[in-house]
Amino acid sequence: MSKSLSIIGWRERVALPDLGIAQIKAKIDTGARSSALHAFDVETFSRDGKTRVRFKVHPYQRDNHRTVCAEAELIDQRQVRNSGGHAQLRPVIQTMVELNGERWLIELTLTNRDVMGFRMLLGRQAIRKRFLVDAGRSFVQSSTGKRKVKQTTL
Repeated sequence: MSKSLSIIGWRERVALPDLGIAQIKAKIDTGARSSALHAFDVETFSRDGKTRVRFKVHPYQRDNHRTVCAEAELIDQRQVRNSGGHAQLRPVIQTMVELNGERWLIELTLTNRDVMGFRMLLGRQAIRKRFLVDAGRSFVQSSTGKRKVKQTTL
């Protein structure tokens, strides 16, 4: 392999600029082939002869007040097996993802992830030939937005 791959942690903060999402915490899931985004109120419609999908996203876990309304071209509907092993037909879109200043196009399935620990999964197709995953580290390529203060006892 000639290209040196960057290392990412098992979770990172990414942006989905085409969808108006400045930051969302994503679990890097090498066990999942596809990437998934928490979406609700998903509706398909037609514009200029193309099928599109309109949906809402709560980009922050445990925060149902901040809502992003987004729209994208529907590129497919696929059967995806969820973490419980059940098949679910999901809409599929393409969008740009950004991590540490690097942008690339990924496919995202839209599904309700309200009860899941992460609003987004970044699957192996999205990170393939781009990153190596350090399963023992978090936010390697993205800041947490919080500074850890080391506490000392006297």
